[in-house]
Amino acid sequence: MIRNLIGAESRAPADGADWLPVYNPATGEVIDQVPLSGAGDVDAAVRAAAGAYRDWSRTAVMDRVRLMFRFKALLEEHFEELAAIVTRHHGKTLDEARGEVRRGIEVVDFACGAPTLLQGRTLRDVSGGVDQDLYRYPVGVCAGIPPFNFPVMIPLWMFPLAVVAGNTFVLKPSERTPLGGARLAELFLEAGFPPGVLNVVHGARDAVEALLAHPAVSAISFVGSAPVARHVYTQAAANSKRVQALGGAKNHIVVMPDADPALVIPAILNSAFGNAGERCLAGSVAVAVGRAAEGLLDPLRDAASKMVVGPGDEEGVQVGPLIRAEHRDRVAAYVEKGVGEGAELVVDGRHEMSRRGFFLGPTILDRVTPGMAVGREEIFGPVLSISRAATLDEAIEQANQSSLGNMATIFTRSGRAGREFRERVESGMTGINVPVAQPFAFFPFSGWKGSFFGDLHVHGTDGIDFYTRKKVVVTRW
Repeated sequence: MIRNLIGAESRAPADGADWLPVYNPATGEVIDQVPLSGAGDVDAAVRAAAGAYRDWSRTAVMDRVRLMFRFKALLEEHFEELAAIVTRHHGKTLDEARGEVRRGIEVVDFACGAPTLLQGRTLRDVSGGVDQDLYRYPVGVCAGIPPFNFPVMIPLWMFPLAVVAGNTFVLKPSERTPLGGARLAELFLEAGFPPGVLNVVHGARDAVEALLAHPAVSAISFVGSAPVARHVYTQAAANSKRVQALGGAKNHIVVMPDADPALVIPAILNSAFGNAGERCLAGSVAVAVGRAAEGLLDPLRDAASKMVVGPGDEEGVQVGPLIRAEHRDRVAAYVEKGVGEGAELVVDGRHEMSRRGFFLGPTILDRVTPGMAVGREEIFGPVLSISRAATLDEAIEQANQSSLGNMATIFTRSGRAGREFRERVESGMTGINVPVAQPFAFFPFSGWKGSFFGDLHVHGTDGIDFYTRKKVVVTRW
């Protein structure tokens, strides 16, 4: 059974806590049990973090960075183990899990640059004999609430930047995929970080609500669905906390008539069906502009029908299972609803539902309109909707009708079309001839509209700004 980490102590939750099963989605088998910790457990974790903050916030930045380098070395040493953990309790393929772990380590790489990133600035003689300086200080106890779909990467988006800036941290992993966060915490302690700098409390809604309300928590980082992101933002801000709350997505891939089919087809397959569609950068709607549809539908049908579905740890598998049976059924219900609303079913992946585990194969719906549920709502599964547009203007308008604005990408040989798309599409991450416009660790993960609530985005220099507060000192001697 999984236990909480409070300071240096692996601790069972308070008496009376319920437990949830942790599944292997490829088999449906229960592989562990995770506790549903309550407010008392959260309070213990926050108190441990607050106690450690007094010394950790005064620890020299070079000492903090040396420990972060040790942590990075341990992550590299245990790279394959971490990827296997991800596949085992999330289901994605091993190659996808390796990509997740690598992207997480890249943020640790970035955090190791703290001596430069945490620098302030100064200006002497702002007036006669007066100097002015800006310093960065940590904000206090921070908390992170990552989602189920990236159980290693997204925690690494959060706590390394926070602790290298001098904060302490409470991590509440997803109750569906808690093993990744638990293992990261073990490696963190092994690297030599003092007890209490990183604490882990497992649970679900009660634990989240306790973190949002706790007076000693200064900042909250969250990644999840749009409705929950809005709730986290509202509640945490009402309790005077800094908040970065990343929500859902409905990402559009615009295909112009001049696009290179050899580039477009594999790109759409990767974007729509990678990670079984369970990612906020999945390409959900492919918008064929003008005659682009003529060369798009048949190759996509043929290629999607041939994609190998199965357990993520098997060689050659391209699409793993979904996280739970109820989520798989919810995604399948969207397919049925899309057909009922008038979409044409081109590839039906529901035949995979009869096998052991929580599988649903790549599915394609054609002639989808923005008014259909499959055209406007986040599905979070391997379902690609294809819509049509007469012009680039109409395609951009389709994308901009969405209440979400995480990612949009265009495939074209035209610099003019690419620039027009870049300037006018309402998404915080925009791609030109790339399947997934995911920023590297030194740029912010920059969702717009209902895809993000807050001001400062996760990782990059936004992350440094989020986890530090600025003090201006005006001096005359």
